[in-house]
Amino acid sequence: MKLIGRYLSPFVRRTAVTLNAYGIPFENVQIGSDDPKVMETNPVGRVPALVLDDGETLIDSNAIIDHLDHEAGPEKSLTPLSGKERREVLRTVAIAVGACEKTVAAAYEQRFRPKELVHRPWLDRLLGQAESGLKALDKQLGSNDWLCLGRMTQADISAAVAFQFVNMARPKLELEKSCPNLARLSAKLAETEAFKAAPLPS
Repeated sequence: MKLIGRYLSPFVRRTAVTLNAYGIPFENVQIGSDDPKVMETNPVGRVPALVLDDGETLIDSNAIIDHLDHEAGPEKSLTPLSGKERREVLRTVAIAVGACEKTVAAAYEQRFRPKELVHRPWLDRLLGQAESGLKALDKQLGSNDWLCLGRMTQADISAAVAFQFVNMARPKLELEKSCPNLARLSAKLAETEAFKAAPLPS
């Protein structure tokens, strides 16, 4: 398998960590969404894409991870395959992914607009949404070991990836102070082989 995209993208990285957690070997093709070659795997030029061994290409981290979960089967899946437990995990994942999306949107606002045209209220709203999402996850986690179901799920992987990404992109938010429970979870998962094998670029 080939995973297209750099680990700087939280969407690529959570996919890579999931592949590692399942023990699925893959090659990471380190190209960004601005590389023309990305269009060969996704016509809208987004990462990640996962090229399966038979040549089929899956796009979007949610769709890729859903495929991996079903391949793992109900006993090993990091996301329950049905029922209330599945909805609980997916809801939590959606908050984590949403925090990443808002942070990326904030980065684009500053990167691609001329400095004098950056709309500060919009930028502040985006960052406020990202921080609000992470604070909600921090409250949900509390003193527990895991976010959902009393065990590690995709919610924990996505939340840790989100925390690490936002913390890197926006250090002035001081997430270690505002989200101490997430900081604890993130530090714990950072020491696992699944995360170590998909490092966030420094």
